[in-house]
Amino acid sequence: MTEFDEAWSVSRLARVIKRRVEEDPTPIWVRGELTGVKHYPSGHWYFGLRDDTAKVDCTLWRSAATQLRGPLVEGAEVFALGCASVWEERTALRFNVSQVIPAAAVGAQAQAIERIKQALLADGLLDPARKRPLPAFASRIAIITSVAGAAVHDVITVARRRWPAVELFVINSAVQGDGAAGELRRALRIACRIDRIDCYIIGRGGGGKDDLAAFNDEALCRAIAACPVPVISAVGHQVDVTLADLVADVRAATPSQAAEFALPDRRDVAARVAVLGAALSRALQSLASTRRARMERTRDRMAAALIDQLRRSERRLLTAQARLAPALGRVVESRRNRLGRLAAQLHALSPVAVLGRGYALARAPDGRLLRRVADLPAGTGFTLAVSDGAVAARVEES
Repeated sequence: MTEFDEAWSVSRLARVIKRRVEEDPTPIWVRGELTGVKHYPSGHWYFGLRDDTAKVDCTLWRSAATQLRGPLVEGAEVFALGCASVWEERTALRFNVSQVIPAAAVGAQAQAIERIKQALLADGLLDPARKRPLPAFASRIAIITSVAGAAVHDVITVARRRWPAVELFVINSAVQGDGAAGELRRALRIACRIDRIDCYIIGRGGGGKDDLAAFNDEALCRAIAACPVPVISAVGHQVDVTLADLVADVRAATPSQAAEFALPDRRDVAARVAVLGAALSRALQSLASTRRARMERTRDRMAAALIDQLRRSERRLLTAQARLAPALGRVVESRRNRLGRLAAQLHALSPVAVLGRGYALARAPDGRLLRRVADLPAGTGFTLAVSDGAVAARVEES
């Protein structure tokens, strides 16, 4: 196989380029000069963005074009928010735009905030994947705000109502004006030194847009991202979103809402515990009933098995008894017959039987049987045994 056999098709090359360009869908702001602006009856806009050295073709679809503050003007400098893509048929780079803002309408402060946002975005600090979940039951919370403002009182009031056992550590800091961002960073460092803190709440009460500058400070945003536990941003405004809101793990519209996010409501927990307790009780009752029924079935089976075993044993015993009685009768009869035979034989050999036929036995006083005449010299005393007893005798003459 040669290197030409492994060559890519143009279609494959186009697909790979498209995939690599579009693998990061995060929108980015691009600043440039409008060129080749075309508006079609369909409502779509096509144009280019260029600077001194480069140009990219752009598309603004009708759905996004409805948000334009005015028509796009050839040669105007704008900020365009969008995502890079590739037109696969021509392998052409395009920039799909979702928002266009004239550069003249963006002040220096807004541009500075946008530059900070892009830096945070480039470092992954705005990535939703890095957001940490809040603990289900926080026991120690650090509150970073001004003790002179209403925010701290709102948080404490809501916290005591929802979860009275929580420990709150209030760290005072300025929240607006020169030096506020530095004080907020210092307060965060103090909070990080407190043991076993479950989460931080950082913020302030409501205020004007200019009052929120401290919460757009890049160093503060990076300090929030570096915190060891989840952070709730509680800047009390709903229209404007600060960079601290974007970096924090959770954004709350007000300090009171931050306390609601951080702590469960004891009434909800009590209700949930009651529900779980009832469910557990039902489960235990069901388990006990099941085990009781199983035990009763086991007991019944064991009783039936024992009764069956006893009956089988009884039947075996009766069967054995029925077999044993005739066998014992036969053994006894056999032994009786043998005994009779032996008795007859013994009787036939018995001296008493001989005596009964008319014979007698002579015995010396020591019981010795006298069989010969020589054993009976004159004057010898002896006993003469007959069939019904014995008599004393003496030899008178030999």
